[in-house]
Amino acid sequence: MLQKVFDALQLNKLDEAELLLKEIIRLDSNNPDALHLMGIVCGMQGRPEDALLLLNQCLEITPDNPLLHFNIAKAFSSLQKDQEAIKHHLKAVELDPSNQDAWLNYGRSLDNLRQREEALACYERALELKPDLMEAWFNKGKICGELKRYEDALCAYITAYQLRPTEPFLLGIIQHYKMLICDWQDLEGLYLKVQQDLRNLEKVVEPFGFQGISRSESDLLLAAKIFVETRFPATKVNSIKSIESGERKIRIAYLCGEFRDQATSVLMTGVYECHDQSHFEVYALDNGWNDGGRLRPRMEKAFKEMIDISSMTDQSVIELIQDLKIDILINLNGYFGEARQNIFAHHAAPIQVNYLGFPGTLGAEYMDYLIADSLVIPPESRPFYSEKIAYLPNTYQANDSKRIIADQKFSRKELGLPESGFIFCCFNNNYKITPETFDGWMRILKAVDGSVLWLIEDNAPAVRNLKAEAFKRGISPDRIIFASRLPLPEHLARHQVADLFLDTLPYNAHTTASDALWAELPVLTCVGNTFPGRVAASLLNAIGLNELITFSQEEYESLAIALANHPQKLQQIKDRLHANRLTQPLFNTPLFTKHLESAYTKMYERYQAHLVPDHISIEAE
Repeated sequence: MLQKVFDALQLNKLDEAELLLKEIIRLDSNNPDALHLMGIVCGMQGRPEDALLLLNQCLEITPDNPLLHFNIAKAFSSLQKDQEAIKHHLKAVELDPSNQDAWLNYGRSLDNLRQREEALACYERALELKPDLMEAWFNKGKICGELKRYEDALCAYITAYQLRPTEPFLLGIIQHYKMLICDWQDLEGLYLKVQQDLRNLEKVVEPFGFQGISRSESDLLLAAKIFVETRFPATKVNSIKSIESGERKIRIAYLCGEFRDQATSVLMTGVYECHDQSHFEVYALDNGWNDGGRLRPRMEKAFKEMIDISSMTDQSVIELIQDLKIDILINLNGYFGEARQNIFAHHAAPIQVNYLGFPGTLGAEYMDYLIADSLVIPPESRPFYSEKIAYLPNTYQANDSKRIIADQKFSRKELGLPESGFIFCCFNNNYKITPETFDGWMRILKAVDGSVLWLIEDNAPAVRNLKAEAFKRGISPDRIIFASRLPLPEHLARHQVADLFLDTLPYNAHTTASDALWAELPVLTCVGNTFPGRVAASLLNAIGLNELITFSQEEYESLAIALANHPQKLQQIKDRLHANRLTQPLFNTPLFTKHLESAYTKMYERYQAHLVPDHISIEAE
């Protein structure tokens, strides 16, 4: 009868195989082959708990079966219990070290537990056994990327693509990794291919990486919709519960994987502290880790409770949200960072909000609102966002007015900068530097004698490639200078050595623009066609420096050159920045928080009134 089971499985007739196996087990309840196969069938049917019961029963009979340990580990992993899976992965590879799939899945569990070096070793062992194992190359690329070994990651992803060019979203990942190391060889051709495939509704590009190069809001919406429908579709089971009636505080939970010294918390910590605790009960759901940094104690003190959800299953987090009676759940990750998008896919809270971490639409029907302002999302752009827009006055971006600038006074020499000459800088991530942006920068350097361009040193290949690109454009590579990463207070302090911050397109400076303005370094921007390309304009508007907002590449370059050649004009702007820094809305954290709370309150009131989400506008005070 087992042969009939195998025949049914070959034809993917799972129900038929289950009936046959039940009959075998009825006749012989300790038949290890039948128990094992029945566990596999349950797993294939999406019933991992039932699979574990059967597989563990089989384990008592055949404790040294490597394939059995392999399948038990898979069942635990599907339940998001990778810690339990690890011991069975280890046993599986001990009993059969030649099984490349066991090494592959062992690596996945280690990866899920953020044991990345160990995971990488597992993937490399799998590739030793089977060099054409696409999944191992793909996962190696992912791990190398997380370890900031971007060149190795790109090579691994390219190999995976050669093995399986139809792998969802892989071509877009390759495009993003080329941008991370500023490898622009055939970048335009690759972008056009990705764009064409996307418009043909293919699963070609992940939304986050695509924001760095796309200038089309409609393309970004399409990318988000395809991605969410593939990776994080709305669940059929709606977990939402109604908001309690009566007078009480509004319960808010911020779900994020970056409650540490990272850009999101650099911006948001002051907001957490300024929340009105007489009207709001505010929680943090932490999918990251405690880095021991300077921001963490402030955040822990600000929240009613900071709860570690990093090792909890999605279902456990959903139940927690409902036990806490959360009214508004804010997604601070979107498709960036240590996200938990599946929790939102269950509509775990009555009101779900997309904010800050991902500057754009998530394309998900279960996200109710997106917090923005009228510059980053003009009214005519609303059709390109699946969420309803909650418009804040001044700017959508939070800022922490307690950001510390170190007292240290850096000299040009100790920063590797020339003793004289104009210093243009851009401390944006390297993937935001496109060939078009770089072309403009090189024309600016040519027009301003003795000037240099000061960039952040993110990775060695990018340094090498950018210097080579400068040489191709007739600029000495010595005029491109790289700054190593420093703790934020010291990083802010060294801004004071630069003369002008040059922004990027199509993805602007966001936190880096706020950093520069807080350190009183003027930021010159050009307004783009998408949310990520309009952020710096929003910030400059909120600090009263609209003359630094340009609307064409020609205007941008001309103004950069004019400011470098007319120091008095630049000094006037710096003087106004100094005067506006603590008087204009941009860095007024209590005012911003009050506006944000007004938006939350309007969302809450609409829900209580049984009204569907709609666009909201908060008026300036």
